[in-house]
Amino acid sequence: MSSYPGVFFDEFGRPLLVLKDQESKRRLTGIEAHKSHILAAKAVANTLKTSLGPNGLDKILVSPDGEVTVTNDGATILDRMDVDHQIAKLMVELSKSQDDEIGDGTTGVVVLAGALLEEAEELLDRGLHPIRIADGYEYAARIAIEKLDQIADNYPIDLNNLEPLIETAMTTLGSKVVNKCQRQLAKIAVDAVMCVADFERKDVDFELIKVEGKVGGKMEDTMLVKGVVIDKNFSHPQMPKEVRDARMAILTCPFEPPKPKTKHKLDIRSTADYEKLFEYEQKKFLEMIEDIKKAGANLAICQWGFDDEANHLLLQNELPAIRWVGGPEMELIAIATGGRIVPRFTELKEEKLGKAGVVREISFGTTKDRMTVIEECHNSRAVTIFIRGGNKMIIDEAKRSIHDALCVVRNLVKDSRVVYGGGSAEIACGLAVREQADKISTLEQYAMRAFADALDSVPVALAENSGLRPIETLSYVKARQLKEKNSFLGVDCLQKGTNDMKEQQVIEPLISKKQQLSLATQLVKMILKIDDIRTQEGGGMQ
Repeated sequence: MSSYPGVFFDEFGRPLLVLKDQESKRRLTGIEAHKSHILAAKAVANTLKTSLGPNGLDKILVSPDGEVTVTNDGATILDRMDVDHQIAKLMVELSKSQDDEIGDGTTGVVVLAGALLEEAEELLDRGLHPIRIADGYEYAARIAIEKLDQIADNYPIDLNNLEPLIETAMTTLGSKVVNKCQRQLAKIAVDAVMCVADFERKDVDFELIKVEGKVGGKMEDTMLVKGVVIDKNFSHPQMPKEVRDARMAILTCPFEPPKPKTKHKLDIRSTADYEKLFEYEQKKFLEMIEDIKKAGANLAICQWGFDDEANHLLLQNELPAIRWVGGPEMELIAIATGGRIVPRFTELKEEKLGKAGVVREISFGTTKDRMTVIEECHNSRAVTIFIRGGNKMIIDEAKRSIHDALCVVRNLVKDSRVVYGGGSAEIACGLAVREQADKISTLEQYAMRAFADALDSVPVALAENSGLRPIETLSYVKARQLKEKNSFLGVDCLQKGTNDMKEQQVIEPLISKKQQLSLATQLVKMILKIDDIRTQEGGGMQ
C-alpha cells in the first residue's frame, strides 16, 4: 500500500481516510450531519417561539451561582442558556449579532432561522441537494427584501411631532414585562434619543445615555434626567445637600500626600517626628484644597477615596466633595458639564472646571440610600434614564426593555422607513416569493416555496401565543391580503377588532426586518453547506 500523511490507498487505488484517535471520536456525514444540525437549531428556535409577540411568555433562568433572570428578550435567553451543540451555538451568535447591529428582533430572527431549517429538512428528504436549497433561499430572501422596500412607509422625524416615534417604541415595549408603563417608557426613550441624536450624521451616541436603576418605588416613578445620576453621595454628612451654580473640579489624582513610587519605609522614633509628619500631611491637604479653590471650584469630584482627615479639612474649608466615582461616570460628568478630567492638582485651571446649574443629593424612602443628580448641565446632550421598580429582576428587565426601545428609535433616526407588525410583512413577503416561484422552472422553485412557508411561521407563532387558532387565523389574513391587495393586514394579537396593523399602529423599523431576513438566510445557507462533522464521543452532538 502506498501512503500519504493520513491517507492510505488499497490495491485498487481507493483512498482510505485514517483519523487520529478515531476510536474516541464520533463522525457524522451527509444527510445524518444535516439532520443533527437541523434538530439542534429547531430545539433552540422552539424554546424562543413561545416568547414571540405581545402575548409571548417569559422565561426564568437561574445561573450556577443562583442569580435569577426573568425575561422574554431572545438575546438574553440564549446568552444565559447553557448550550453544547455547535449549531445551537451558531443560533446564539445569530441572536447576538441581531442584538448588536439592530437591538431588537432577536427572538424573531431565531424563530425564522429554525423554520427555514425545518423546511429544508423536508426538501433534503425529497432528495434536493443542499446547495440548490441554499441558492433557492438566497433568491427568495432577495425577493422578500425587495417586497419590504415596496410596502415600507416613510416616517420622517419631526421634532414638533414625536408621536410616530413613540408608537414605534411602544410596539417594542408591548411584549415586555414593563408594558403597563408602555407609553411612559416609550416617551422617555424617544426624548433621550432626541436629546443626544446627531441629525446631520444620522447617528445616536449611546455613550451619552446612561441607564441607572434603584430598587424601590413604582415603575411609574421612572424618569428622564437631563444630566447625570451617580450612585454616590457627598463624602461628609454635614456637607450641603445641594450646590447651585456648581463649578466642578473633576479629579483623578488621589487626595493624599505624595508618596515615593519605590518601596519605602518610615521610622517614627519620637513624638516630635510624629507631629512633624502630621503637620506635613496637614500642609499638603491644605495646599490641595487651596489649588482647588484658587481655580474657582466649589465642588470636588474625586475618582479615588480620601481619609477622614482630608474629609474633615474639606468640610472646614467649605468645599463639598464626592469620592469613589467610577471611570465611566467621570467621563460622562466631564462630557455633560463641559469640564476636563484633571490628573494633577497643579494642572487645575478655571477653564478645566465643569459647570452645572445644580448638583443635589436625593434620598429614597426610609432607607439611607442616596444618589447625586447633576442637572442643568453645560452640555445638555448627556442624559440619564433613572428606573425604579419593586425588585432587582424588574429593574434588570426594564433596562433591557429600555435598551430595545432606544435601539428602535435610533434605527428610525438612521433610516426613517417602517413596516407594520403583526406578521403582516412576513405574509406579504411570503405571497411575493410564492408568486415568483411559480415563474421559474428550475429546482430552486421548491426551496423558494419552502422559504415562503417558513415566513408563515412568524404569524402562526403570534396567533398561537395569543390563544387564537393559528391555521385558521393565517388563512383568513392571507386571503384578505390577496383579495384586498392590502399588505398591512396581520394577526390581531391584542384582539382590538381590526387586522389592519397600520390602524392599530403596530410599527417596526424596516432596517430591523431586512436584517432579520438577511441574517437568518445567511446562517441557514452556512449550516446547509456543512456535511461532515467530527467531535469527541459523547460531547457536542447530543
